[in-house]
This record gives sequence, structure tokens and C-alpha cells, in this order.
Amino acid sequence: MVHEQQTEAETVNRDELPFVAPCRDLELFAPFNWVRKGLADLRKAPVPSMVYGVLATILIAAICLLAWGYGSYWFVFAMLGGFVFLAPVACIGIYAISAQIERGETVSMRRTFRAAGQRYIGNEMIFALVLLVIFLLWVRAGSVISIFFPTEADYGWRDLLGYLSVGTFVGAIFTGITFCASAFSLPMIMHRDVDAVTAVVTSVNAVLRNKAAMFVWISLILFGLVLGVATAFVGLIFILPLIGFASWHGYLDTIDASAFPRHEVGITASPRKSDLSGL
Repeated sequence: MVHEQQTEAETVNRDELPFVAPCRDLELFAPFNWVRKGLADLRKAPVPSMVYGVLATILIAAICLLAWGYGSYWFVFAMLGGFVFLAPVACIGIYAISAQIERGETVSMRRTFRAAGQRYIGNEMIFALVLLVIFLLWVRAGSVISIFFPTEADYGWRDLLGYLSVGTFVGAIFTGITFCASAFSLPMIMHRDVDAVTAVVTSVNAVLRNKAAMFVWISLILFGLVLGVATAFVGLIFILPLIGFASWHGYLDTIDASAFPRHEVGITASPRKSDLSGL
């Protein structure tokens, strides 16, 4: 099998690969099925999942608490900028856990961290740079809309209405852009040997072609995050890995990346059990 994988990798003509992977049409409530599959993964690998959940929760809680305590604009900016670069590493690690489960392998934290921190680091950082550009534009837009903040010393909620409305609108735009770019791109980088640009374009295309289902999905994500924060961040330990697992299954359910070659080495170099059963 190793020889076959090497032969496939050697014979692939990169110039003939499609610019974007095709996507399937999703049913409206398909994301609920992704969550169900994510719960199954969580039960099969509780310890590795909780390790990632605890680490990610500590980082998010630290950012929120420091922002609340110090209120320094540049400090919060630096913390969030660092989180933008760390998020892809955390996501790839969660996807690596699901990939090992699908292949009937015992989940290895060594392989998981290697996949997250070494195997796909080049494309992860390119993707992180894309997010950083969006984040910088978002910060710039946020400073511009401050002109709508009331200048009177004594102002009420009605005076804040314009500022809050514009801020919400601008925030929704950048949230939508970020979601479109990241919904399926990192799972695709983990699954197939593709560049970050192809993965991002594929993700944007899939989201725009399945707007209703993706609205349900982002609503579930936001609900889970709000619930996690409302439980003094404790719920995030469970919710964050669940979102990661569900995202992986959402990618497999949505994107047909079969035209792209497998990675030569790593967890996803071999097919899943379901792929083998279909042969």
C-alpha cells in the first residue's frame, strides 16, 4: 500500500488538479448529524479530547479575563493575534483524533501533536496569515466606527443605538468572511495534499452553495460558545472539542476532495475504513 501511495503521489500532475473541490448539497439540518458524530468521537477518545478542551479553554478564558481586567486595546489585540496563529494548530489536532478513530487506530497524542505542530505547519501558517489579515481589517473597521459613539457626557441606550447597530453590522460581515474561509479549509488541509489557497476557496464555495445549512451550523457554534462562557468557561472544555469533531465530519459530508492526492505520510495517508469497505 505504501508503494501505491508513493506511485500515486509521484504521478500527480499539479497543473491538472481542479482549482476548487466540488461540494455536495446539504440538507437544512445536516449539522445536527455532524454533532451526533462528533459526540461519538468524543466518547471514543475522551482523554485526548479533554486535553485539547482544557488547553483551548484556558487560552480563551485568559484573553477574556485579561481584557476585562485591564481593558488595554493593544494588549487585547496582541492576545487575539496570537490566538489567530494558535487556533489552526488546535483545530488540526482535533481533526487528527477523528482521523485516527476512523481508521480504527488507537488515538496517539504523539501522532496528534505531531500532526498539529509539524506535519501541516506550512499550510497552517498560510491559513493563519489569511485570518490575521481579516483580523487586522476588522480591528481597523472597529476603530473607524468609533465615530458613531456618542460624544455627550450623559448618554442613554437610545444614543448608543447607531453605534451598536453599525458595530453589529460590521462585526457580522467580518464574522461571515472568517466563517466562509475557515469552515472547511483546515479539515481539507488535514485530509488531502492541497495548498491553503485551494482549501480556502473550496470552503468559501461550499458555504455559499449551502447557505441555509451553514446558517444552522454557525448558529449551533455560537450557541455552544455562549453556553460554554455562561458556565464560567467550564462548558468550553467539552464544547470546543465537540465543535472540532463535528467540523471534521461536516467537511467529509460536504466536500468531495477525491480528485486531490493523499498525503504521502501521516494519519490521512491511508484511507478510512469506510473508504476501504466501498472498494
